[in-house]
Amino acid sequence: MQFLKDIYSLFYPKICICCKNLLLSNEILVCTICRHDLPIICYTDFKKNKITDIFYGKIHIENANTLLHFQKEGKVKELIHNLKYRGRQEVGAFLGNWFGSMLADLHVLGDIDIIIPVPLHKKKKRKRGYNQLTTFGESISKILHKPYTEDILVRTSFSKTQTFKNRMDRFLNTTSKFYLKDTLALKNKHVLLVDDVITTGATLTSCCLELQKVEGIKISIITMAFAE
Repeated sequence: MQFLKDIYSLFYPKICICCKNLLLSNEILVCTICRHDLPIICYTDFKKNKITDIFYGKIHIENANTLLHFQKEGKVKELIHNLKYRGRQEVGAFLGNWFGSMLADLHVLGDIDIIIPVPLHKKKKRKRGYNQLTTFGESISKILHKPYTEDILVRTSFSKTQTFKNRMDRFLNTTSKFYLKDTLALKNKHVLLVDDVITTGATLTSCCLELQKVEGIKISIITMAFAE
């Protein structure tokens, strides 16, 4: 069996998604050097940090955190863009397993009841073929032993990608609307809302405003990365 694996690797070598160098046999998706170079954030204080500051005075959230610092150019951008636009859903699993393990070690989100992603509009999901948050959310779900569901919160308006827009354009583009299909399922629940990259927080705020229509709901937020 190992011989067949070696033959397969000879013709289909695995390369680092960031630097494009060959991966060693014990490396997954990202080489050791690139992984150590990734700018980790993961604040130790989940209640007061740069992510919670984004929502101050807009909505109430219990906790918020992010894994990586997103820059206009760099390895984090390469990871996220491979996940969103090149079909590399294993990036979501890689980041979810990594962040999920860190969250479990910090023992902060142990009281959450359910994990929900920021939804894609059905047109965009049909075009892309997947929600880039699925493997990320599912991986965290397995580690934290909490259910993950994509069918409760839906996006009702379609907007073009905001990846290349500046911060002001993102803030002004608040047309995304969301609809909660089942309010009873979230009554008195602590929801963990997950997203990929947070900038102004406009989309997450819109999601939270819809979720906060539920009686007794509590909301925490985590994202793959934060773009300052």
